Amino acid sequence: MSLKVELKPHERLVIGNCVVTNSDQRTRLFIDGKAPVLREKDILTEASADTPAKRIYFAVQLMYLDDDIDRLRREYFALVTDLVRAAPSTMALIDDINNEILTGQLYKALRAAKKLIQYEQEIFANAAAGRARVSTGGPPDGQSA
Repeated sequence: MSLKVELKPHERLVIGNCVVTNSDQRTRLFIDGKAPVLREKDILTEASADTPAKRIYFAVQLMYLDDDIDRLRREYFALVTDLVRAAPSTMALIDDINNEILTGQLYKALRAAKKLIQYEQEIFANAAAGRARVSTGGPPDGQSA
């Protein structure tokens, strides 16, 4: 069964180690084979991997695109260890990513890593809200004045 991908005008798509750029019209592609496929919206660059969770996603993305877990295993686990030490609440999400990697389901590992990025954003937002309350003299969460 083919993978059907619809591209918006000028949208990019990575197929294996090739970048496909759409023209100025909407296009539908049917892709057969086992090459890794990533839409532009799912691609993270090294420069944009600017948080711990995004660096983990980037490592998994490279594993997926290169179909090579072993090359990045040490770096990936160092990133994971640092994140779990800093935020133990991420452990369940990390376990999900690890399970997908261990079973060779790297695209599913990417989807799980996206959930980790979303959770990290929630942590950052909650921390920022807490700092704002403290700087304005408001009570911390769960406490009344």
